[in-house]
Amino acid sequence: MTAPAPPAPGVPPHRGGPKGVLRNTMFRRLYTALTLSSFGDWLGFLATTALATQLVDSFEAQNYAVGGVLVFRLLPAVLFGPIAGAFADRWDRRWTMVVCDLLRFLLFLSIPVVGSVVDRRDALIYLLLASFLIETVSLFWIPAKEASVPNLVPREQLENANQLTLIATYGSAPVAAAVFALLSLVSRALGSGFEYFRTGPVDLALFVNASTFLFAAITVYRLRDLPSPGRGERAAMRAAGETPPSVLTSLREGLQFMGATPLARGLLVGMLGALAAGGTIIAQGKVFADTVLGGGDAAYGLLFGCMFLGIAAGVALGPRALGDLSRRRVFGPSIVVAGSALVFMSVVPNLFLVTVATLVVGAFAGIAYVVGITLLGLEVEDEMRGRMFGLVQSLMRIDLLLVTAIAPFIAGIIGTRDGPLGVSINGVSVTMFVGGVLAAGVGVVSFRQMDDRPGMPLRADFLQLFKRSPQGLSHAGVFLALEGGEGAGKSTQGRLLAQWLQLQGCEVVTTREPGATPVGQRIRELLLDPATAGLGARAEALLYAADRAQHVATVVMPALQRGAVVLTDRYVDSSLAYQGAGRELDRDDVARLSRWATGGLRPDLTVLLDIDPAMGLARVPGAPDRLELESLEFHQRVRQGFLDLAADAPDRYLVVSATDAPEAVHAAIRARVELLLPARGPEPRSS
Repeated sequence: MTAPAPPAPGVPPHRGGPKGVLRNTMFRRLYTALTLSSFGDWLGFLATTALATQLVDSFEAQNYAVGGVLVFRLLPAVLFGPIAGAFADRWDRRWTMVVCDLLRFLLFLSIPVVGSVVDRRDALIYLLLASFLIETVSLFWIPAKEASVPNLVPREQLENANQLTLIATYGSAPVAAAVFALLSLVSRALGSGFEYFRTGPVDLALFVNASTFLFAAITVYRLRDLPSPGRGERAAMRAAGETPPSVLTSLREGLQFMGATPLARGLLVGMLGALAAGGTIIAQGKVFADTVLGGGDAAYGLLFGCMFLGIAAGVALGPRALGDLSRRRVFGPSIVVAGSALVFMSVVPNLFLVTVATLVVGAFAGIAYVVGITLLGLEVEDEMRGRMFGLVQSLMRIDLLLVTAIAPFIAGIIGTRDGPLGVSINGVSVTMFVGGVLAAGVGVVSFRQMDDRPGMPLRADFLQLFKRSPQGLSHAGVFLALEGGEGAGKSTQGRLLAQWLQLQGCEVVTTREPGATPVGQRIRELLLDPATAGLGARAEALLYAADRAQHVATVVMPALQRGAVVLTDRYVDSSLAYQGAGRELDRDDVARLSRWATGGLRPDLTVLLDIDPAMGLARVPGAPDRLELESLEFHQRVRQGFLDLAADAPDRYLVVSATDAPEAVHAAIRARVELLLPARGPEPRSS
């Protein structure tokens, strides 16, 4: 088996789609635990803040009580965040998560229990103490989880995994809000018959909240094979008679690593800037909506919702929209865009335009977040990963605390006054303007720290991203590709499809890879000859790319430009499946090579004839060639590679079972291809 090649710095991972990641049993269990814990966190936040208002009487006291809960939830980050990251690199991460979830279960359970036996003042004091302890425990859970994800999924799927975890983290908030409202109604109904629920209306929500952490602990406990490098390192040092480093020593090593590593510095600075941009809107949103936009609570609710909607869109859709752009190069510019949108909001007080700008801030902050944690997972060694996540989460929470506390204070000092040329200046707009400028500046600094292609203009990357390759409506023809493993029946289906297309009055060009050109034929002989069994995986990928470049330039493009239907037996996806999945080369390296060789030309439709490799190889007649002689495990990886590609792009793929009768397979292909053909007059009848 060929060893997987290390990915180039900043290269975006292959995206096999969320379904591909969730097929991983270990990750699916951790994802379930994360979803439960995130839901419990949001439900607990709603329940504890609601309980705080019920333990005091006056309006001012209620505000102070809620503020106290918030402060006690943020304060642990100042004290324990970096230590929690060092802990994740030293101790068994699975047991760390299990113990943390059990502690959160007991702490949330204790709030209603203690509250039922003490007076309201003592109940409030205990609520603040429990909130502090719960958040402290959460600080130890988060880096253990974040550092574990890269050990559970292939590197090329890490970005998909991070998308799912972030969606679970923030997407569970509205679900928790709905459940909290439902539990409040149930508790009110129970209060008519039970004194306990009448005096403790949020206790039911706290009991449900506690149970989510118990189930999360049980789920993580089942991850018995979760790697924990810190434990193994300590055991090896003790066996060698050495003393493992202390927590403080580990923390100092983490700080030194961050200070000496441009990637870590750029990520930290950038993520703090992105969070500051979003935090400014959260901190100033209410006053901005009231005094600047004049929209009141409705406008505030709109901006608040759009902020989180934008974050969700950026996390879910951003990586796919970025394509194969270097993640190192897009991280900083994403923050620049978010900061620029914040500046725009501050100078254009129009509700519609501000709403759009808020979506932009959230979307690009979300992109920066998912890209940032993916780069941390990909490019920071496992033994240092927990400390990096711990430091980042600690500093981000401190950053959010400072922004939400300082921005309103500065805005209040500035107040509202007349500026030059009769323009009214208000503190809210000024702080948002300054926050946006600082965020944009931070994005520039981050880009310079992390740029992995210095000297190459960034605009060239984005022009390449938005440049449409010569396919679809940009040429007169239709480009079809047949893909599949050995013995899938591509030749048979290609012949049947070509005959039917000709009956429809189409000019049909049937071709294949490799070997459709004189140069390609010589390359084919090299690639498939069993005598070249020692050919390296990278050399093999380069030979296929050379064949494909000549094939597209001399056969495919000329036919498409004159309006023909081009039907090729294998194309780029074969390289992604055979050299990417089969040979375990980095798929993005293979994709970039093929894209350069073809000028970005993609088929209008790719038909995947799916078959079990063992059955397909049994169908192959004659002496096997070099690829057919590969192991069954190799061909199983190839099949899975094809299926992942199809799952990632269902709009341009048709997956058909190659075990069906050839006539049935042909009918399914024909029905899909017919939708791609240009409108014609009365169609000839097929025989």
